[in-house]
Amino acid sequence: MDFPPYLATMPMHAITEIHGEPGLLERFRLEIRAFDSDARARLTAALDLAAELHRDDRRVREPYLNHLLRVAIRMMHHYQVCDLDVIVAGLLHDAVEDHPAELAGLTEGHPAGPAGRAGDHPAGPTADGPTAGPVAAGDCTAAALAVLAARFGPRVARLVAAVTNPAYDPGRDRHAQYREHVAASLDREPWARVIKVSDFTDNGVGVIHAVGPKVFSLAAKYRPLVPVFRELIARPDTPLAPAVKAHIFSQLDLAEERFSGILDHPVST
Repeated sequence: MDFPPYLATMPMHAITEIHGEPGLLERFRLEIRAFDSDARARLTAALDLAAELHRDDRRVREPYLNHLLRVAIRMMHHYQVCDLDVIVAGLLHDAVEDHPAELAGLTEGHPAGPAGRAGDHPAGPTADGPTAGPVAAGDCTAAALAVLAARFGPRVARLVAAVTNPAYDPGRDRHAQYREHVAASLDREPWARVIKVSDFTDNGVGVIHAVGPKVFSLAAKYRPLVPVFRELIARPDTPLAPAVKAHIFSQLDLAEERFSGILDHPVST
C-alpha cells in the first residue's frame, strides 16, 4: 500500500480513517526509525505480541490493535518519550487485562476473551473471560505479569500492572471503582501516568468515534477523570517537558468540551 509522504505529520485518527491499520503500522515504523536496531527489535517484538493477543478484538469499526498503536505513537511523537520500557508497556497495556490466560500460557489456540472487562473502552473486547472468580482472575493476572517480566523486564511488567484494572466489587459502582483505581495506581507510578493519559486521550478525546448509547456511558465514565489527570500530569515528578504537559492540558480541555457536548447539551429526538 502506498502512503503519502506527509504520513508522519497526519493526525492519528485521520490515518485511521483513511489508511486503517496498515497506515498506523507504517506510522509506527516511521517513529521507531530513531532507535537502534536492538531497540527496534524489542519494540517490534512487543507489537507482534500485542497483535497476536488482540487479533480477534475490535473497537466498533476497527481492529483493537489500532488503539494500541495510537497510544504508543502518541507517546513517541507528541510526548517525546524515548524510554523503551514505557513504549513497550504502552503497546501491551491491555494485554494482561484482556488476555491474561493466553499470555500466561494457560490456554491454547485463540484467546477466550478478556477477564472481567467487557465494554470499558469505546468498543473493546466483549467476550466473557475464561476465569470467572476473582481468585482465578488474580492467579492469571500474576502469571501473565510474570511472563511479561521474563520477556520484557520487570519494569515493563510493573508499568503494565499499574494500568491494569483489578477485579471489581460487584456491589459497588464499576465506574467509580475504575476512577479510584486510576487515581491510586498512578499516584505512585509517574511513567504509568504517561501511558494512561495517552490511553485516556484515545478513549476520551476519541469518544466521538463511538456510536450509540455507549457514547453517553463512556462520557459519564471518563469525564470525572479530567481533573484527576490534570493534577497528575502537573506534578513535578511526572517526567514530561513543560511543552508536552501544555499539549496534554489542551487535549484534556478538548475532552472536557466533548464530554460537555454529550452530557450537558444532548440532542433531543
